[in-house]
Amino acid sequence: MKIAHLTSAHPRHDIRIFVKECSSLAAAGHEVTLIVADGQGEEIRGGVRIHDVGPKTGGRLSRMTGTVKRVYQAALKLRPDVVHFHDPELIPAGVRLKQAGIKVVYDVHEDVPRQILAKHWIPGAVRPLVSGGFETLEDWAARRFDAIVTSTPHIRKRFEKLGAKALDVCNFPILEELVRDTPWESRRNEVCYIGGISRIRGIEPIVAALPGTSTRLNLAGPWSESDLRAKVTAEPGWARVNDLGVLDRKGVAEVLARSKIGLVTLFPTPNYVDALPIKLFEYMAAGMPVIASDFPVWREIVDDAGCGVLVDPQDAAAISAAINELLGDEARMRALGESGKRAVLNKYSWAAEADKLIKLYATL
Repeated sequence: MKIAHLTSAHPRHDIRIFVKECSSLAAAGHEVTLIVADGQGEEIRGGVRIHDVGPKTGGRLSRMTGTVKRVYQAALKLRPDVVHFHDPELIPAGVRLKQAGIKVVYDVHEDVPRQILAKHWIPGAVRPLVSGGFETLEDWAARRFDAIVTSTPHIRKRFEKLGAKALDVCNFPILEELVRDTPWESRRNEVCYIGGISRIRGIEPIVAALPGTSTRLNLAGPWSESDLRAKVTAEPGWARVNDLGVLDRKGVAEVLARSKIGLVTLFPTPNYVDALPIKLFEYMAAGMPVIASDFPVWREIVDDAGCGVLVDPQDAAAISAAINELLGDEARMRALGESGKRAVLNKYSWAAEADKLIKLYATL
C-alpha cells in the first residue's frame, strides 16, 4: 500500500509519527512517505522517504495557511492510497484529499478542544468559543474520514460516540530503545525530566523543589515559552539543574539510564488529566521509579504497576518531599523501578500498538 503521512508542524523525526508509526508501517512492507515542512531537504531513513515542502515561514497564521497548502499539494501530487495526517490545522486538507478519492486517516495526538482551553496565547475570554468552534469542525470532519487514530482510549471514546471508526494507538515505548540492564549502583543521585518544557508541564514547581533536596535535575527538551526560560533560570533551584538541551534518542536513553527518578508532574489542565504521557512509560521502561501528578487515570497506572509516588504537581514542597522520600530509601527505589519495568514489558510496549496500526491499514 502507498501511504503518505503528513505534518505541517512536527519535526521530521518525531517519535510518534516517524520513529513509531511510519517506521512500523514501512517494516510491514508498505511504501511510506512522510511529508514535512522544515527546509532540511529530502531524506530516506529506515525505509521511509521524507519529502520536504520547504521551511515554515512567518507566524502561526502563515503556517496554518501557506504551509498547509504546500503540504496538501505535495500529498495530492503523490496520489497515495492512504493519507494519514497529524495536525489539526490539516483537517481542511484532509477533507479535500478525501474528496479527491484518497482514503484519509486523522491521527489525534491531543484532546484539542480541551487543549485550547489552556492555550496561553488565546485570550481567556474567547477560549471557550474557540474550543467549541474547533470541536464542531473536528466532529464534522471525523465522520467523513476513513479512520481516526487516537493517542489514548479517552480520546477514542469521544470519536466513537460520533460514529467514527476510531482506534487508540498509544505512545508506549519501544522496548529496544530504553529497556537496559543498568546496574542500580551505576546510577547517579539525580532525577530527570524529559520532554517539552512549559508552565503547564510543571517546570516551575520542579525547579522550586530542588533547593530542598540533595539531588540534581537532568533536564532535556525544548522550551515552548522564551520568557519562561528567562524566569526559571533566575530561580535559586536552577543551580541544581543539568541543562542538557534537546537530545536525540540515544542521548535520552543515556539520561534515563543514569538517573534514579523520573518526574512527570504535568498540571491538571483538561487536556492532561486523561492523557497517557510517553515520558511516564519511558521512565518505567528505564527501570526507575516515577513521581507523577495525582490524576485518576495516572493513579490507576502507577498503583497497578507499583512504580512510584503521586503528588500535587503544583506543590513544590510536595515534589521536594517525594524526591527526598525516595532518595532516602535505595531498596524501595530499586523495587519500584523493577516493578515499573515489568509492567512495561508485560502491558505498555509499542510492539502491540504497532500491530494494531498495521491491522487497521489492512482494513483500509
